[in-house]
Amino acid sequence: MALRETAVSPTLATRVVFFLAGFVTATWAVIIPFARANTGVNEAVLGTLLLCLGMGALIAMPVTGLLTSRFGCRRVILVAIGLIIISTPWLSVLSDPLWLALALLVFGVGIGVTDCAMNIQAILVEKQSAVPLMSGFHGMYSVGGIAGAGLMTLLLAMGLSVLASCLLVIAAVVVMTLYSAAGLLTYANPSEGPAFAIPRGSVLIIGIICFAVFLTEGTVLDWSAVYLTDVRAIPEALGGLGYTFFAVAMTVARLTGDRIILSLGRFPVVLGGALIAAAGLAIVTFITAWPLALLGYALVGAGCANIVPVMFSAAGQQTVMPQSVAVPAITTLGYMGVLSGPAVIGYVAHFTHLSFAFSLIILLMLVVGAISMTLDLGQRTAKGNNA
Repeated sequence: MALRETAVSPTLATRVVFFLAGFVTATWAVIIPFARANTGVNEAVLGTLLLCLGMGALIAMPVTGLLTSRFGCRRVILVAIGLIIISTPWLSVLSDPLWLALALLVFGVGIGVTDCAMNIQAILVEKQSAVPLMSGFHGMYSVGGIAGAGLMTLLLAMGLSVLASCLLVIAAVVVMTLYSAAGLLTYANPSEGPAFAIPRGSVLIIGIICFAVFLTEGTVLDWSAVYLTDVRAIPEALGGLGYTFFAVAMTVARLTGDRIILSLGRFPVVLGGALIAAAGLAIVTFITAWPLALLGYALVGAGCANIVPVMFSAAGQQTVMPQSVAVPAITTLGYMGVLSGPAVIGYVAHFTHLSFAFSLIILLMLVVGAISMTLDLGQRTAKGNNA
């Protein structure tokens, strides 16, 4: 189906939605300390509350393919963003943990549906394009994350209350949503088969790769500062540098990823990315000089950056499962990696050592490189009609 011309192109609209998703997710990350202070909960209860967000997303993702097939990407994305708009301000003011849990569940549903539906839209838009676009789309998510965290931090530093800051952020989300709405697709691939199915064949391999990469990203997000301060004895004030180097490198690599994929082809990008990420983790784990650990984290970000975008492109090309079933299954597996990874690392580190736990992630990235060889990603470049 050809893309209909609108005032806002589907490509631009997709970029805006990816930016918006990263923007609101980072906003919540800044709100977390305020939510804890408002409720007065301890670390264990806070962890349970955070799990409500993840559960909301995991509940919603599997049915998103069916919803987009029936109602189109535009309606589903707009309703999901509406849930985000409604729930976000409450996250900053609720003092009852039960009400906060409910708000986080709604917020998680909105995030989960948006993440899944925007990838379905991205696959359809890329299929109609003569060049790769997926890395650029995911790059806009990273840019949105940096912008969301930066804007919230700036507003709070200016003396605004957390509620006022949230409302300004939501106002920006409303503007971006209205701007992009016309370019969102009114259709999606027809629904074939069940609303959700256990991934199989190449879809299972793609899902495993996304699970592993997201697990690695979640590990860096939650454990990099702890590792640098506890193991490498870096001052606590500098503990966040590890994730900063990781995030900046990932953003740059994704924004340039489409051109790299066009030049090298998808398979070299995935295999090379897995090896680069493994090398970065090895530097972090086995070299004691902490400045080199920052280089290691940058390599992890650059290596992981374009693997997941390539996997979503591959999900749109495979014929083992309908896209309306495959994309939600892959997205769900990836999100499970984000949720489970930091916890698994924590348990392993408790019984062994954090460096040993990181060694397992190195092995995991090597497995990603190995199993990617079983996928038909195209050895030639996109110009060779096999991308």
